[in-house]
Amino acid sequence: MATLALIIGTVEIAAAKPSVPGGPDKAGATTTATAALSDGSAVDSRGDLAKLEKYWTPERMAKAIPADVPPGAPLTEGAPRKAGPTGAPGSTPAARPTVKGDRAAPRINESAAVGKVYFRNPVNGLNYMCSAAAINSASKQMVTTAGHCVNTGGSGSAGQWMQNWVYIPRYRQGARPFGTFAAKQFRSFTSWVNSSDLTRDVAMVTTWPLNNNKVVNVTGGHGLSWNFSRNQPMTIFGYPGNRDNGELQWVCQGTTRAYGLFDPRIEMQCDFGGGSSGGPWLREFNDANGLGSQNGVMSTISSGGWNQSPYFDDSVKAMWDAQGSIT
Repeated sequence: MATLALIIGTVEIAAAKPSVPGGPDKAGATTTATAALSDGSAVDSRGDLAKLEKYWTPERMAKAIPADVPPGAPLTEGAPRKAGPTGAPGSTPAARPTVKGDRAAPRINESAAVGKVYFRNPVNGLNYMCSAAAINSASKQMVTTAGHCVNTGGSGSAGQWMQNWVYIPRYRQGARPFGTFAAKQFRSFTSWVNSSDLTRDVAMVTTWPLNNNKVVNVTGGHGLSWNFSRNQPMTIFGYPGNRDNGELQWVCQGTTRAYGLFDPRIEMQCDFGGGSSGGPWLREFNDANGLGSQNGVMSTISSGGWNQSPYFDDSVKAMWDAQGSIT
């Protein structure tokens, strides 16, 4: 079975070997990096946040490329683990916003806890866009996205971390109703960073507060689910470039299925193209408050418009544990 990664390229699936259930496996190791500007300096001051807001002009955002198929290393080896749960299923709670502000009613099937990501790829110097979602944790500062939206992925050596990375909640045709949140620290699976392992194409990003307000407190944040059946009713959000040029949130609802017998990923037929990468796959989505429990993240698209997500297991929960309290 061939798959087109939304940012990586064409890959062939390798058979996965089972692992010991009940905890994160060897492929669950993670790698962190401090967010940086295009000159390589760390984003570590209020002045840097102002630089990022100035960098992402409406003109640059309009020209940003939906993360699709720039050069990248193909998946060469699947993660050695079983295709399914690695332990008991579990969930963490979502959180409603606590900061008062302009709460104009969203359009139907639109979430304030979903937004657009913009970044500069240091390999080719071009600007790209992805999708992401705020996720509730102790820090109230975290968002989830695809691994390829924070790191180029590697092939024998570590990939490069993206620069000038920002998250804009409920972006809508250039509007930034909640402002622009800059990345502070990235965390992705080491097997993605070193080997472009699409079965671990997941990242969690700690963002800087904006005007002393944390992103989850401003927009609300989804919960996290892991080790659930690979057949789940799901609501998927994102900013696909093949829908309204990625200028509006799109939603797709249905039931996921297993991607392959020996591959742990899940898939659903949404036909979301480049730009939707990093968008959340949500269980138990509540249309009244725009929140759900994240059980996947947009990663790839294959023939027939089938989109794929890494399977959320104990290792994804461990990533949330590791990054969720960092401020």
